[in-house]
Amino acid sequence: MRSTAAYGITIFGASFWGLTGLFVQSLYNFGFSPLEVVTIRMTLSTILMFGIIGMIRPYLLNIHLRDIPYFIGLGVISIALFNWCYFTVMEQSSLSVAVVLLYTSPVFVAIISRFVFQESLTVNKVAAIILTLAGCSLVAGFFPLGAMNLTVSVLLFGLASGFFCALYSIIGKFVSKKYHSVTITAYSMLCGGLFLLPISGIEKNLKPFAEPMVWVYSLGSVVISTILAYVLYTAGLKYIESSHAAILATIEPIVGIMIGVWVFHDQLTNWQVVGIIFVFSSILLSVFSRKKKFQLLKRNRKPKYTG
Repeated sequence: MRSTAAYGITIFGASFWGLTGLFVQSLYNFGFSPLEVVTIRMTLSTILMFGIIGMIRPYLLNIHLRDIPYFIGLGVISIALFNWCYFTVMEQSSLSVAVVLLYTSPVFVAIISRFVFQESLTVNKVAAIILTLAGCSLVAGFFPLGAMNLTVSVLLFGLASGFFCALYSIIGKFVSKKYHSVTITAYSMLCGGLFLLPISGIEKNLKPFAEPMVWVYSLGSVVISTILAYVLYTAGLKYIESSHAAILATIEPIVGIMIGVWVFHDQLTNWQVVGIIFVFSSILLSVFSRKKKFQLLKRNRKPKYTG
């Protein structure tokens, strides 16, 4: 796969995450809690993916037992715990604070990748991270509209959401070259779903499932903003650095903001527009850095001796 295509599918995957609000907000209106919504998404994703893969390409379900800890890490630690921390910040503070603290994840990825994968901290990468943090802060209205008083609990849960989100790019890297992205996503959802089902209490709130629209919103959330999002993002991890993928994933809050403007008629401030420009600039800077690296590798590659 060409580098341009890898960046493209990664951005598309992250963009589909940004569509989550279209479906999840509607499910909240039926009386589901955030933890129950996450459980619905992961459980239905597991059922659909294993059913479809089992009928069409059953060989994709073959995995090595030694890799199960990676799938547990992706499903439980990264996806399930990330969502729990993320929604806890929303409950205790606000969505704006939750978004800002969540998108510290590229910083965690860049730092961890430096030691785990020996990925270099280039000037372009550092600049992209700074633009990402500044852009997300502006888009969420965290700055410069005024300081927000954060409790220690909110700060810790917020940073934890960014950390657990970052771990998807890190843990996923260990299996992204061994398995198809569909396989990785299916087993990650299975592990996360098995973890959440006993603790979510969803069995006590089954009445809303009698409403047809609950299934429409649930399937939309599962197919678009869960399965397609994770499959595309995981596929991109095969060809690009974890830190670059994390930076590209910051397209998610931008998509969420645009959905709010176009669908729910939210009003953007001038500072939010500046923030969107910052985030898009960080993405372009990340892609440019990667292309430049590819070109240097090609120039430095010595031709084989044929004489």
